[in-house]
Amino acid sequence: TMFWIQILFPFSLTILGIALLYVNNQNNGFVKENIRKARSLIVDLGQRQNDKSEVKKRLEEIGKKDKYFYGEFRYRQLVVATTAAVIPFIALFLMVIDFTQAVGLAIFASIGSYLIYDNHLSAQVKERRDLIESEFPAIVEMLTLAIAAGETPIGAFARIADRSDCHLAKEFAKVVAQVRIGRPLHEALDEMARKLQSSSIRRFIDALVMALLRGAPIVEVLHRHVAEARINQRNLVMDKAGKAETTMMIPIVFLILPISVLFALWPSINQLSFFAG
Repeated sequence: TMFWIQILFPFSLTILGIALLYVNNQNNGFVKENIRKARSLIVDLGQRQNDKSEVKKRLEEIGKKDKYFYGEFRYRQLVVATTAAVIPFIALFLMVIDFTQAVGLAIFASIGSYLIYDNHLSAQVKERRDLIESEFPAIVEMLTLAIAAGETPIGAFARIADRSDCHLAKEFAKVVAQVRIGRPLHEALDEMARKLQSSSIRRFIDALVMALLRGAPIVEVLHRHVAEARINQRNLVMDKAGKAETTMMIPIVFLILPISVLFALWPSINQLSFFAG
């Protein structure tokens, strides 16, 4: 029975593919049109799905705010999972594995690829947050120099947004755009701080807003936060260096050291084997 399944399953897929190509040629893009409709249907269903894993929030954080992107993400996630599920059946056709193993591997591969694609989005969010954290000290220093030179706070934000293309400068550009349409500066800054989810930026924005509302010297506040940002950045770099040093010990201990010991002991072991023989 398994032999006939291995033969008939790919044969039926081949016949189905040939039939679809024939219908497509006869009806001038019938298959492409239906694939497009199926994709639109899946995207629409994805947009209506309850977001329990905060995918929409993560997509908004990397700049994809339109609800279409959520449906598109779910569609691509489904395509990746389906493609991964087909691979074990190709191995079944090549008679590398049996039918039971193919079904088990297909379920495992589809679930695994589904979760990996979700983790890839989380990795993009984390990478963006790390970039913003690394950009923060230089951006705050530029802001301090601009305000100390006589620029207004909103003018300094606009100058940085125009002269830089980093992630934090783009967030400053959004703040400037909101202020120009009539929103108070402190509200726009507070929304930016909540959206970025960075403790250092949160403290900086809180101090800046308090200085703006109470009329305190802004330059002194900025100088203090520049020094704090530099210290935090140095500590972050040192922490990454410590983790990298620990990671470098893994190949040394488990790969290079055993090979060195083997090269040192192999002649002696070989001679002992020779004398024992």
